[in-house]
Amino acid sequence: MNIQKFTQKSVEAINDCEKLAYEYGNQEIEQEHLLYALLKIDQSLIAQLLKKMGKDPQAFMQAVKQEIDKIFLENEEYQNFFITILSFGFKYGIPADCDLVFDVRFLPNPYYIPELKKKTGNDFEVYDYVMKSEQAKEFDEKLFDMIKFLVPNYITEGKNQLVIGIGCTGGKHRSVSLANALAKHMQELPYSLKVEHRDIEKDAKTKGEN
Repeated sequence: MNIQKFTQKSVEAINDCEKLAYEYGNQEIEQEHLLYALLKIDQSLIAQLLKKMGKDPQAFMQAVKQEIDKIFLENEEYQNFFITILSFGFKYGIPADCDLVFDVRFLPNPYYIPELKKKTGNDFEVYDYVMKSEQAKEFDEKLFDMIKFLVPNYITEGKNQLVIGIGCTGGKHRSVSLANALAKHMQELPYSLKVEHRDIEKDAKTKGEN
């Protein structure tokens, strides 16, 4: 037996099980993570033993995968589910990692209000201008209702994270305001949450503004 090769494979398996636990949002590495990582190794000792016992390694690995899914689903509060709300500007491209994308360019645009143009949706004046419109209020309510419906169903299917993209033209006013509004609602729910404003500073940098 090549001890050095065995050691390298063991290190790879440990790294893989750590990665698997992270991807599933599990707080600790469980024996199922390690077993699944070991089964993934080409010509692994476990796979060879299973074959000698007349068992199908692939079927066994799938069964282990299902147990890992259960570890995630058994968290009643769903705190392992991670939601990112990402505002962006369509003129800079749609973020590639978005699972859901919403276009809010139908809302009143603060860009055309001189005193609001250089501000962002993080400023109260812009946020208030956008969110006081009836369209924004209704959209905000319907969007939150849809997310509340979708997330438990995503969890049931084994999904552990969701990236919600909200876009306007430049990613500075309307999308930021709606992303912040949705984030306020989402704090009522038991999921992990992060808000990012990808393009909020890009117009200023492009035009040399401070």
